[in-house]
Amino acid sequence: MTRGAADARGAQASTSLVTGGAGFLGAHVTSELLRRGHSVVVLDDLSGGFEANVPEGAKFVKGSVTDARLVAEVFERHPIDYVFHLAAYAAEGLSHFIKRFNYANNVLGSVTLINEAIEHRVRCFVFTSSIAVYGPEQTPMTEATAPQPEDPYGIAKMAVEQDLRATLRMFGLNHIIFRPHNVYGEQQNIGDRYRNVVGIFMNQLMRGEALTVFGDGEQVRAFSYVSDVAPYIAQSVDVPEAYNEVFNVGADLPVTLNELAEKVMEAMQMETPIRHLAPRQEVVNAFADHQKARRVFNMRPPVPLPEGLGRMAAWAKEVGPRQRSEFSAIEVTRGLPEVWRES
Repeated sequence: MTRGAADARGAQASTSLVTGGAGFLGAHVTSELLRRGHSVVVLDDLSGGFEANVPEGAKFVKGSVTDARLVAEVFERHPIDYVFHLAAYAAEGLSHFIKRFNYANNVLGSVTLINEAIEHRVRCFVFTSSIAVYGPEQTPMTEATAPQPEDPYGIAKMAVEQDLRATLRMFGLNHIIFRPHNVYGEQQNIGDRYRNVVGIFMNQLMRGEALTVFGDGEQVRAFSYVSDVAPYIAQSVDVPEAYNEVFNVGADLPVTLNELAEKVMEAMQMETPIRHLAPRQEVVNAFADHQKARRVFNMRPPVPLPEGLGRMAAWAKEVGPRQRSEFSAIEVTRGLPEVWRES
């Protein structure tokens, strides 16, 4: 596509590609983009999402970001102005045991998209990274905190961030990087046994199982309701001050996993024992500062955790319990938590 053709699109409605748009956060971002008047193309391989999540009005393409031929076809068929790259296998703890899969999907898949964005002169590439890039014991994490990722998932996210900075210098492709954390809410895949602890807890409650917590449960996290994240990701391409910047985005109030378990049981109005498992290698305290995002995006006050959990609990009860998914391509079995071996 020529520069003139790209510039001529300015008079038309913007077209945005959302990868992972059948997943939880991607579906919410897609809804926000449609509400803002974008035409939206969703690319998703349905490995962690559901086609039913794709909002009405979006065009759906089933496939993986690792499929270079398919990605090229999407860019050829649609005049993509903006890329919102949310597709990822975001199981941070599991990433130690699926290194090749992690890097293939989360790094090479991202680079496949970046290549096409360069070739087709995309206006801005919006990337959802993670506070996993920061590593251990640097709380509250700010955008100025030196990244020290200690798991393959965080390493992959950091690699893509660095590639986007190099791409800006070399090709002038604008980017916006968001580092969300522990996002929960309606449409989350509560059957995923490896990630999204709020969904795991709710599914375990509905299945009559004990809540499983690694270690003593005193790990500290902040849990972010989806409406405190998705609208700002969608809005970002219309905020010039956001271009080529990095933003932490999410909740401010940290809680322990033990406290979270109690709050989830209150929201679900169900009780069950808590089963403490052997501790795993993970960052103990992980929560971030959001002053930069709050200033640039004029953010509303975040949804309080009990309110957000109540909204998700009502949805979870409506859809009911789900069969636990199992990752079938474990690459390293040494040290794999026993709970992930259970059927």
